[in-house]
Amino acid sequence: MIIRYTFVGFEKSNSKAVGLRDPIIDMPHNLTKPNKSEKLLFHIALTATDTPYSEWQCRIMYYWYMEKKNLPGSEMGKFTRILHSGSPDNLMDEIPTFVVDPLPQGFDMGYIVLNRPWAFVQWLEKATIEEGDILMAEPDHIFLNPLPNLAYGDYPVAFPFFYMKPVEHEEIIRKFFPKENGPVTNVDPIGNSPVIIKKNLLEQVATTWMNISLRMKYDEETNKTLCWVLEMYAYAVASTLHGVHHILRKDFMLQPPWDLDTRKKFILHYTYACDYNIKGELTYGKIGEWRFNKRSYIKGPPPKNLSLLHLTSLKLW
Repeated sequence: MIIRYTFVGFEKSNSKAVGLRDPIIDMPHNLTKPNKSEKLLFHIALTATDTPYSEWQCRIMYYWYMEKKNLPGSEMGKFTRILHSGSPDNLMDEIPTFVVDPLPQGFDMGYIVLNRPWAFVQWLEKATIEEGDILMAEPDHIFLNPLPNLAYGDYPVAFPFFYMKPVEHEEIIRKFFPKENGPVTNVDPIGNSPVIIKKNLLEQVATTWMNISLRMKYDEETNKTLCWVLEMYAYAVASTLHGVHHILRKDFMLQPPWDLDTRKKFILHYTYACDYNIKGELTYGKIGEWRFNKRSYIKGPPPKNLSLLHLTSLKLW
């Protein structure tokens, strides 16, 4: 039962304040580079539901994992789709899958993402994971290039999101990150994905991440303020409470249409709608005459060979 996992508080972290670091240049000064004569494989794990919307994204994600995992430079290990529906679905024979329980009915308050940390808690407890590191990924990720293990020892690596601003929400963050734990600038501007982290560190953080997610959701002010990024903040706070700080790398992931260059990037995250007018110009924030939005395909996958022609008349949204 979920009641076993209760938030009990944490001692003050003895980690140095790292603030908002440059994503590549500013590395911890005492960092010892691991021996790279051998591959440091990491396990790829993503949480998913059994809905058609989740399934078609998982299939695409797994396809590109298989395309890139054995190429030079890759340190990609095995793959697990952590299915938090509580029962097997029709992709069990296609994608390596580990079934876990969803939160008890009503606990997520309609916010399905709250099941993610609970799913990781169960998977880490019950599964046999051979690799020492784990990549927490999501179904709407596409591997553009073979992904090496970007983490360094006890320093996991994460992608910094421009909208994650702990300092701007200090009053909210302090509800879950008391002053005795250090300045709010210690909290990294990240979510749990994409993150490559040592398995033993994630085992320490996961239960705290789950409990803070629930506490945030059930706090009316926090829920209203943090909204759809609530669970991301919960991971950032939980990891900091455990003294875990992340190396931030902008080249870890790109997000079209805001990012246009795929060179030397590892993951493409297609969460935003891409809208263009008939001239092929981006219409940021406005539905264009050509559009791709993953949310247009809730009931099933996009059609094969998606047309680049004018789509307004096709009424795909």
